[in-house]
Parts: sequence; C-alpha cells; structure tokens
Amino acid sequence: MNENEIKKLREDIVFNATLSGFPFVFHTTWGLFSPRNIDEGSELLLRYLEIKPDDDCLDLGCGYGPLGLSMAKLAPQGKTTLVDKDFKAVEYSNKNAELNQITNAEALLSNGFDQIRDRRFDVVVSNIPAKVGNELLNLFLCDAYQQMNSGGRIYVVTINGLRKFIKRSFTEVFGNYRKLKQGSNYTVAMATKN
Repeated sequence: MNENEIKKLREDIVFNATLSGFPFVFHTTWGLFSPRNIDEGSELLLRYLEIKPDDDCLDLGCGYGPLGLSMAKLAPQGKTTLVDKDFKAVEYSNKNAELNQITNAEALLSNGFDQIRDRRFDVVVSNIPAKVGNELLNLFLCDAYQQMNSGGRIYVVTINGLRKFIKRSFTEVFGNYRKLKQGSNYTVAMATKN
C-alpha cells in the first residue's frame, strides 16, 4: 500500500442511519465492531426495545454508540451511560453523542460494571459478542441485576447459538425470561427485575 492509501485508512468512516425513528450520523474507525453500518443484531434489538422518556439506561459494550445514543434520544428526561472496555469505542461514542447533539449521554471506559458501581439503571441493553465467554457473561448479568432499579428491564441480542444459554442465565439470575424475537441469525430476549 502506498502512503495515500494508508492515510485514507486512518480517516474516520462516516455514515448516516435512522434508528428508532431518529436520524444519526456516525463516525467510526477500523477495529470497532461493524464500522461501516449498523449491524443486523443491533437493528433487530432496537425494533423490540421499549424505553420510557425518563428511563436511566445503560449500553453495555457500546462500540461507537448506536444502541446507547438511540436510548438517549428515546429517554430525553433520563440519563444514558455507555460503557466499553475499548478506549476507541468510548472516544467515538462521546464524539457521536456530540455530533448528534445528544447531551443526556456519557460514554465511560469500563470493563462491564467495574467503573460505574455508583449508578442505577431502569434499562440495561447489550449486543453480546459471540465470544464473550460464559464466565464474563455471568458476571455482567449478576452485576446488571445488582445495579438495576426494581422493575428494571434488561434486553440482549445474541447469535442464535447463545439463546438457550441466555434463557438459562436470565431465569437463574432474574427469575424470568422472555424471547421477543428470533430471526434467522439473532435472538432478542429480555428479563425484568421484580
């Protein structure tokens, strides 16, 4: 590759998307998940997500922010927190919040809940990576339960191969499980903290 081609690869990837009825412009970069468009799992999850205007929300593993920033738009009287263990994801989530004039969202560097122990949530959302590992996923779900308000909801989208694991884990941790949609590749599920 020549110098100009390398320089081009370093430039932000920019695209427009409409999510939950809101227009967005997203800046991303190579190395972040699905950098050129909104992935199929996130789009499916957003179709089944119910957010109240004053919900305090968490996007767990936010990437460049499509789920969390959509929740912030849906809950203008609430506060949305986006977390990721990747500093570039946090940087781009905050950049995208600013570009889209979203003032009720903040992205933070955190491996799961370890840096946000002081916050409580009405809604927790995650597009769970296929290779996250059962141990880390169990930690995330138990921590989510601890930091959710009574009546809070957790929504996840996973590849179909993880749906039975999610059903078992939700039933174990939350005492309930609801499959909202199973598509050809992904399953959207939720549980409620009673």
